[in-house]
Amino acid sequence: MDPGNDCMHEVYDNPLIVRYASRGMAELWSPRVKFSTWRRLWIALARAERRLGLAVTAEQVAEMESQADAIDFAAADAYERRFRHDVMAHIHAYGDAAPVARPIIHLGATSCYVTDNADLIVIRQALAMVRDKLVGAIAALASFAGRWKDLPCLGYTHFQPAQLVTVGKRATLWCHELVLDLREIEHRLAELKFLGVKGTTGTQASFLALFDGDHAKVDALDQLVAQEFGFELTYPVSGQTYSRKVDAQVVSTLGGLAESAHRFGSDLRLLAHEREVEEPFEAEQIGSSAMAYKRNPMRAERMCSLARFVSALPAAASQTAATQWLERTLDDSAIRRLIIPQAFLGVDAILNLYLSVARGLVVHPAVIARHVAEELPFMATENLLMAAVSAGGDRQDLHARIREHSLAAAERIKEGAGGNDLLERIRRDAGFPTLDYDAILDPARFTGRSAVQVEHFLQHEVEPLVRKYADRLAAPDDSAVRV
Repeated sequence: MDPGNDCMHEVYDNPLIVRYASRGMAELWSPRVKFSTWRRLWIALARAERRLGLAVTAEQVAEMESQADAIDFAAADAYERRFRHDVMAHIHAYGDAAPVARPIIHLGATSCYVTDNADLIVIRQALAMVRDKLVGAIAALASFAGRWKDLPCLGYTHFQPAQLVTVGKRATLWCHELVLDLREIEHRLAELKFLGVKGTTGTQASFLALFDGDHAKVDALDQLVAQEFGFELTYPVSGQTYSRKVDAQVVSTLGGLAESAHRFGSDLRLLAHEREVEEPFEAEQIGSSAMAYKRNPMRAERMCSLARFVSALPAAASQTAATQWLERTLDDSAIRRLIIPQAFLGVDAILNLYLSVARGLVVHPAVIARHVAEELPFMATENLLMAAVSAGGDRQDLHARIREHSLAAAERIKEGAGGNDLLERIRRDAGFPTLDYDAILDPARFTGRSAVQVEHFLQHEVEPLVRKYADRLAAPDDSAVRV
């Protein structure tokens, strides 16, 4: 689409195409890929039928091959307006381009031979693209976690200060969810099969008739076509279509990835509010048209927005799988044209953002240290109590004193009278023995096994994955940078 062509601005543009998803993913779901795949499926069918002894000539196959990519879309559109049937329209358009082959194009097949098998081919390619970008995001987060594994920061429960963690440890929480998503993507790829040549109701009756009742040749035909497209197996049984449960499983997996991205985006927005960790902000980027000082987390916000869209799609895919009638019904057609491509386009857009953000995360250690200093005295009261008792103090008396000082310090903060002066109050209290406060309140003493957990997670969970896909790590696609 030419952005300079005014006529293109007169109809709705899908934002996933013109604003958010990568060119590669958009092209994968294009009409050209779809219909050229149909033609390759017809070629594979004719080639296999010829090999197995049917009256298909080498000339016919060669003519089909020569016209595989020369699609006359206008002619196909004209035929569809006449026939109200997209597959028959393209059969006729193909037959016009390959007249010698016209009599054998689509021989024995039903529409779903091309529509469903083509969908499975493209879904497999799209899953691989998602996998590669997902591994890139995992690697980026892992690098970030390793760099900041020792930096203490406030940990939160209910978004209220709790025990300390480290910046790196928190990043492993985001990374671990992506690892779980990757396992699901790998599983879906491993389980994805080909529909093959199954016929009108899945019985392969038309092919059995073509081969004069030879079941072995029908099986061989199924295998030959599948193998030509790199599928080792076909689904063992089907109606006219492959089970729409496969679509529901794939879209559910994409929805799960969207969940993880939404969680990451939401956490980053909270941390940006705290000014502890921020997404990258470019030199000429504008945060607000009115408030020039604003530095909004727009990429994280966009990630959450797209994730909500993708997360809503699995329900529709599930309902479609649940409402198929017997050997097939056509009420799956329109919704699948919408759900499946847009789920992949949405996730692709999400991962482009995830990669861009994860590789450019900005940490503000001074702000983090200030927040830790404001809250650590409260968290350290038990340690102070134990140290004071060990130095000869009375546990019950000291507990009462700490409680009194803690409440007073908290009230002072709430009234806006100043910062946390709990330590100063305790230091001035003659009832406390002399203590090494700096050692007791070293933030590193309060992060538990955070750093070790990061190292273990990276070594045992992430590094094997990065090695496995080292030659496939995807770079972020910044071609779509709009809000």
